[in-house]
Amino acid sequence: MNDRERARALLKENTALTCVFVRGEEISTSTERGVKPLIMLLDEGKTLSGFSCADRVVGRTAALLYVLLGAREVHAEVLSRTGEEVFKAHKIAYSCDVSAERIVNRAGTGLCPMELATEGISDPQEGLNAIRRKLKELAG
Repeated sequence: MNDRERARALLKENTALTCVFVRGEEISTSTERGVKPLIMLLDEGKTLSGFSCADRVVGRTAALLYVLLGAREVHAEVLSRTGEEVFKAHKIAYSCDVSAERIVNRAGTGLCPMELATEGISDPQEGLNAIRRKLKELAG
C-alpha cells in the first residue's frame, strides 16, 4: 500500500479524523475541523513536503494552504472545482470521491465563509492573508 492509499484508508477507518498526512513511516492526523489543522501546521513552521494527504473536504481555501505547505498529493472525500483548479495550477496530484461545484457552510445555508474569503484568489500567499483576515473577523 502506498502513502496515498494509507492516508485514505486511515481517514476512512477513523471517522473522528478530519485529515491524515503520510510520508513513509511518518503519520500525522488531526481531528480539528475546517482549515484549522493546516493553519496550525503553518503557524508551527511545519511543511507537508513529500506527504500524501487525505482530507474530508477541500475547497479553494484548503487547496491554497496545501500548496503553501508543499503537499505532494491530496485526496479529498469532497473536492470543489475551485480546489481542483488550484491543484492543477500548482501541479499537485489530487483525487476525490465526490467533485462538488462549491463548498457550503456547516449549517448548509450558504457558501463556506472561508471559500468566500478566498474567492477569485489564485496566489497561495494572498489566500493565506485573506484566510487570516477572515479568521480574525470570525473570532470577533
